[in-house]
Amino acid sequence: MVTERSTRQRNAIRKVLRSAKRPLSPREILDAARGVVPGLGLATVYRNLKLLQADRAIEAVTISADTPRYEVARSKHHHHFQCTTCRRVFDVEGCPGDLRRLAPRGFRVDFHEVTLYGRCSDCGPQPARSIR
Repeated sequence: MVTERSTRQRNAIRKVLRSAKRPLSPREILDAARGVVPGLGLATVYRNLKLLQADRAIEAVTISADTPRYEVARSKHHHHFQCTTCRRVFDVEGCPGDLRRLAPRGFRVDFHEVTLYGRCSDCGPQPARSIR
């Protein structure tokens, strides 16, 4: 563990992540934390995210080739949902269970990640597709 001293910036970032209840991009963290620390810059956010990760206070959530998002570290296994319209990422509680049966014969599964894609409630339901 690195355990750096606490700063206003780091405390603001921690508070933003705790209150978000979903993984946030560095830009989302910056925008929210500027309410507490107006002069906060993106480089400072990245520097503090790195330190908080080293302390295992937060975890990175990487979905596809998108910029990693960050959430408060927790021991409970969970998955994620990404809105295909606004690109925000949300936590999905629960798990479909043991996926080892899907692995090819002779392979060993160490862990799994499941990401659901669609539209979030803010972006509305997807329009019905007509079949021709």
